[in-house]
Amino acid sequence: MTVKTHLELTGVDIDFPTPSGPFKALNNVNLKIDQGEFVSLIGHSGCGKSTVLNIVAGLYQATKGGVLLDGREVNQPGPERAVVFQNHSLLPWLTAYQNVELAVKQVFKHSKSKAEMKEWIEHNMHLVHMDHAMHKRPDEISGGMKQRVGIARALAMEPTVMLMDEPFGALDALTRAHLQDSLMEIQADLNNTVIMITHDVDEAVLLSDRIVMMTNGPAATVGEILDIKLERPRHRLELADDPEYNHYRAAVLSFLYEKQRKPGEAPTEPAATEEKPEKIKDVQASTPLLADEQAA
Repeated sequence: MTVKTHLELTGVDIDFPTPSGPFKALNNVNLKIDQGEFVSLIGHSGCGKSTVLNIVAGLYQATKGGVLLDGREVNQPGPERAVVFQNHSLLPWLTAYQNVELAVKQVFKHSKSKAEMKEWIEHNMHLVHMDHAMHKRPDEISGGMKQRVGIARALAMEPTVMLMDEPFGALDALTRAHLQDSLMEIQADLNNTVIMITHDVDEAVLLSDRIVMMTNGPAATVGEILDIKLERPRHRLELADDPEYNHYRAAVLSFLYEKQRKPGEAPTEPAATEEKPEKIKDVQASTPLLADEQAA
């Protein structure tokens, strides 16, 4: 039986106007993603990862080509595509529950009763293990807990696609590991599609079904796609010495630091992927995603 493609980017180019003429950020990006896949985007600064995410979110319009979601053209934001940011962007004067409630009311105001909304919000808070702190404001909870609320808010919109822009990048290693494990559990339960930008090679291999490696910009495109055939559920301690895991890890590092090495960079692996090296630290894509989130 043929599997119908869930999300498809076809021949996507995007040019941005500059005083010296158009700047081509992306060139001929093609990518097909099936329902329930977890896909990571990885690459050096300026390779267009956040731009790809913005286009899928409907916040940027491709200059050429386009995006189809379940056969329908994507040309504006929609609740079926929820975004989780590196910065949680919670409204500080509202509790965690109320921040999630805002999204639920916006999406389900005509289809759920007040009682059903309450039950649904509590269900999603439970998914991210935030039952105990749902009535606390953002300044009363930790950074990791704020990210959990951001994930709950996105999940509560019942999206078919979750777009995650370095959601764990600002967290300490232990908190990041806990949230990675939670994300794997949630995705296994819901079978939703996830596209995540990351700079952490170990994170990409641990979480992904496929890793999309972007070439350097300008005119960046898909360089290589690596299929991760590790069995699920995955356990980081068991994988640490797994030859297949380390093979995938080495393949990504080879792409980043040999095939796509920037002029003047030494072809060496960073000391640890836990510490994001400056040379691959992403320049976040301005603020349209954040602005749209706060406006919502």
